[in-house]
Amino acid sequence: MTLLTRRTLIAGSAAGAGLLLSGCDKVAQVPAFRKILFSGEIMNRGLQRALSNRAALAPEFTTAEMSPRFRVNGTHNPGTPDYTAMVAENFAHWRLKVGGLVARPLNLSLAQVRSLPTRTQITRHDCVEGWSAIGKWHGPQLGTLLKAAGLRDTARYVVFTCADLYNGQPYYESIDLLDAFHPQTILAWALNDRVLDVGHGAPLRLRVERQLGYKHAKYLMQINAVASLDGIGRGKGGYWEDNVDYDWYAGI
Repeated sequence: MTLLTRRTLIAGSAAGAGLLLSGCDKVAQVPAFRKILFSGEIMNRGLQRALSNRAALAPEFTTAEMSPRFRVNGTHNPGTPDYTAMVAENFAHWRLKVGGLVARPLNLSLAQVRSLPTRTQITRHDCVEGWSAIGKWHGPQLGTLLKAAGLRDTARYVVFTCADLYNGQPYYESIDLLDAFHPQTILAWALNDRVLDVGHGAPLRLRVERQLGYKHAKYLMQINAVASLDGIGRGKGGYWEDNVDYDWYAGI
């Protein structure tokens, strides 16, 4: 993609907010353009919210439209001793903790998560690296767990902590309550009618279908409701946001 084309896209971004992140990853590696693409989070988030209905559903597809191969994004295997042990025992002792600003903290086994009312959706995953794939996801809505835990009035964001490590620290991401209670935001434990494998985030991963793929945290271990992102990492709400200046709000 040429410089002129990228500038043309920038000039026309109001007609398609989020388009910049779904295309050419080579341009995204140029420092000057990384500043344009991945900074200005407040402006971008405001533009996205002003121009789009965030309660609208992401497009859903038919089984005939599913991709023959769904690539792995991000970590392929956490590879830590703790995670390796969980895989070896088929996640029998894995627990999902839901806490923070909640009235009733949860500590759920995988069987308990799988017993919750589920939603099945066939959606497109758009990766910041420039590829897309359509897959069928199955799992409970995040809102179901948050309602069961009883969010406190001061909660504004939901933070996800994962089993994979970056620079020795657990991977983390966050979304606001509008995305948390979106009907297509689910905690997926199956992809394409099979339980998640390690590469795709076993035993549980976030699907937040109105945002780019790096927001879909894998290998979930803990979910916390918080009032602010100030105390999360460096304060931008996610690992890539803190370390590579990706936008916190990655709406598509």
